[in-house]
Amino acid sequence: MTSWFLIDAFTERSFAGNPAAVVILDGPADRTWMQATAAELHQPTSAFVWREPDAWSIRWFTPSSELLLCGHATLAAAHALGHDEIVFRHGHGTLTARRREKRIWLDFPAVPVTEGQAPKDVLDALGLPAAGGFARNDAEYVVMLDTAAQVEAVRPDIPRILRLPVGRVIVTATGGADADFTSRVFVPAHGLDEDHVTGSAHAVLGPFWAARLGRARLEAVQASARRGRLALAVEDDRVQVGGHAVTVSQGDLLPSP
Repeated sequence: MTSWFLIDAFTERSFAGNPAAVVILDGPADRTWMQATAAELHQPTSAFVWREPDAWSIRWFTPSSELLLCGHATLAAAHALGHDEIVFRHGHGTLTARRREKRIWLDFPAVPVTEGQAPKDVLDALGLPAAGGFARNDAEYVVMLDTAAQVEAVRPDIPRILRLPVGRVIVTATGGADADFTSRVFVPAHGLDEDHVTGSAHAVLGPFWAARLGRARLEAVQASARRGRLALAVEDDRVQVGGHAVTVSQGDLLPSP
């Protein structure tokens, strides 16, 4: 039988953070089967992992499509496997998970953004009259506000966000809930209006805030309805993203009749 786990990532308690299913396979599986299984498990992301001679292979699926990368599901997979260090191999490279300081740390390349003026269509999509700062790359927009309370108060117009030419819109501000900064992440282009907690987005936000706050070690809160907490260590062109995880349930996938 094939074992699966339901794990909440970037939290120390159940029913918070970002949920992910982790399916541990004996070897590579058919893509159609993995997609159907992800739809059946019906979590924001399901990670499928299997052992290779020198690493663990990993693929990530939402209920409707395959993803290029998913941080929280990788953290959940590392939690399920339980090793002190794991190299995950995926279609575009590798992602290393290490267990230390009572957290699991993922090693991401830092993702740069270019600062500029916030476009009106972005502000309109977020229901904002103005922004305290704006940065972008080809994949995402980062909109900086003055306070964490303003971040929490954002009420986006999802159809307008879908019309923007990027897959991810991040709003962020310094402070909030004993943290150095707070964020929210909107990803309707990927089938989810607001992501619960986004490890990969902090490969952008870590360097962004480290430069502004003048320190390389940061604590972050993602202020979705489920909320989550992340630790960050920024060094040169790498970002370590750390978090806790909790197993909520587990079981076996039965063979198809």
